[in-house]
Amino acid sequence: MNNDNTYQAHDADLIASDIHAYLKQHENKDLLRFLTCGSVDDGKSTLIGRLLYDAKMIYEDQLSALHKDSKSFGTTNTDFDPALLLDGLKAEREQGITIDVAYRYFSTSKRKFIIADTPGHEQYTRNMATGASTCDLAVVLIDARYGVIAQTKRHSFICSLLGIKHVVVAVNKMDLADWSEQVFERIRSDYNGATARLDFADVHFIPVSALLGDNVVDKSDNMPWYTGPGLLHHLENVTIASDRNLVDMRFPVQYVIRPNLDFRGFAGTLASGVLRKGDEVMVLPSRQVSKVKDIVTFDGSLTEAFPPQAVTVTLADEVDISRGDMLVHKNNLPKISNEFEAMLVWMDEKATRPGQVFYVKQTTNTTPGTLSEIRYKIDVNTMRKQSQDGPLELGLNEIARVNMTLHRPLMFDAHEKNRATGSFILINRLTNATVAAGMILDRPVSKSAPGDTSPVSQNIREETGLVSLADRQKVLGQKGRVVWLTGLSGSGKSTIAQELEKQLTAHGRLAFILDGDNIRHGLNRDLGFSAEDRTENIRRVAEVAKLMCDAGVIVITAFISPLISDRDNARTIVGAERFTEVFIDTPIDICERRDPKGLYKKARTGDIPQFTGVSAPYEPPVTPDAVVRTETRSPADCAAKLVDHLEPLVGVAGQGSAPGQNA
Repeated sequence: MNNDNTYQAHDADLIASDIHAYLKQHENKDLLRFLTCGSVDDGKSTLIGRLLYDAKMIYEDQLSALHKDSKSFGTTNTDFDPALLLDGLKAEREQGITIDVAYRYFSTSKRKFIIADTPGHEQYTRNMATGASTCDLAVVLIDARYGVIAQTKRHSFICSLLGIKHVVVAVNKMDLADWSEQVFERIRSDYNGATARLDFADVHFIPVSALLGDNVVDKSDNMPWYTGPGLLHHLENVTIASDRNLVDMRFPVQYVIRPNLDFRGFAGTLASGVLRKGDEVMVLPSRQVSKVKDIVTFDGSLTEAFPPQAVTVTLADEVDISRGDMLVHKNNLPKISNEFEAMLVWMDEKATRPGQVFYVKQTTNTTPGTLSEIRYKIDVNTMRKQSQDGPLELGLNEIARVNMTLHRPLMFDAHEKNRATGSFILINRLTNATVAAGMILDRPVSKSAPGDTSPVSQNIREETGLVSLADRQKVLGQKGRVVWLTGLSGSGKSTIAQELEKQLTAHGRLAFILDGDNIRHGLNRDLGFSAEDRTENIRRVAEVAKLMCDAGVIVITAFISPLISDRDNARTIVGAERFTEVFIDTPIDICERRDPKGLYKKARTGDIPQFTGVSAPYEPPVTPDAVVRTETRSPADCAAKLVDHLEPLVGVAGQGSAPGQNA
């Protein structure tokens, strides 16, 4: 191997002077697993080949064979086609494409790497998902000539679904786009807009030419306008240690080791958390409690173990433990259930429908389970629910939200919290083929299908009281109504809502505010800010608002509620005739200047992912019932305008003016 590169020079000197020190240093390097993905011909294999070549990670005989193969199979019209380092299958070389996942290992003086080169064709999506399932980072290739296309969005969505938090968008073939900064910035803007709803912790953009090597290992002289790091420098320095869950200790038992009468150990790989000698642990599912006596490895005992170390644990007590059981800290338990909700990537040629039984393999556990419901499929190009006529079924490479029912309980966490205990595969019971990969969601199983408003229980009925809506209106002298304030964070929703409540009360009206932050401290404290949780947050608020409206109260809600579909659903729940949508139309630069909670600053630095208006979309109302602009009007003036708008809508015929109301 050539060693005339700065990435190898130090290693070469150390090998020559102290081989043991070199091996020790190499052993202590951390490992980054990453994949390349994107559409066909975006240059994924070429980028990896160039990375290995420029980093001097190719042996001389490999390099010689590469030059020889490039003349026969190359697609670059030169005697050097880096893609052939990865594309080794005959069909791949004949067609100039990647079909199966190819893995390569290399290391620099700072870090060890395992690369997964994944195919770009839509029909090989399952191969791409397989390669992404164990990776920490994704390099998404985009052809500078074509920009963000459907397959770019598809692969980005799958990366997010599989829990990859770090993304490098490599805008490739800049040499064919005249090294244009404008092209690069347009693609950056398009990609940010297309993936705003995805759960990425950080996204970095690097303009490259994989064929020529610009910004792959060495900085490019052709793009002086780009001042960021090259690809290899970023890969060496990206922080992934914080991605590991070191809080929730999970030790799935893989094997019971009993070499003699004096030793009984439980072998496995620590999935998450930290395990120490002397820790009090609980065995699941039996819930027996003991203490860790020793943590044994081939090199001797450890005082503590970290993920993903493979260790053997001995306990102070004789406890019945077998494969599939799990050791946890007794005050930090996973969920234990024979039902869960998950996102499923279907990988089999034969489609499936609800009711089919599979083996469900999760950590070291395998149990029969039934695909009890396909709630809806995802259109990965738009990242939204896919409309479906007729019974739902899952075909090859399709992704859906499903309910699973198991024959016995499993111990699991949500995938976003713990990738090891939150993932599973489905296995065909007849062929033993893996047919699907799944990610468990942090939500209880919902029995209702999308759009189904019927309750889960069938043994209930709606009761009608002896006091009618008209009776309540007569007592209160007003009609119940929901005033839905929507707008960006910092637009003034809460301030205007408070002023509106005050002025309506002064007019003799019974009004009450449902504020977004207050609701999340109580009723919706179990919800986060994922797309699913945001939708559920708005649904629950609408249901509460409807009940209060039935009681005759003027309900004022102050919620960002960024999606038109969620607000339309709220209108449907409450009833269109009792719903007033108010758009607090404040430009984002003014919202950011106000920034009362300092949220925009945190969002701009990446501390708050999926922040509406910055890294998540806001869909303004198309035809709101009222528009309030706060740049030039005080909150009191804005509220007064709304009072004037609402008075004709909440008054009761024949009642006259309410106390304190100007007739």
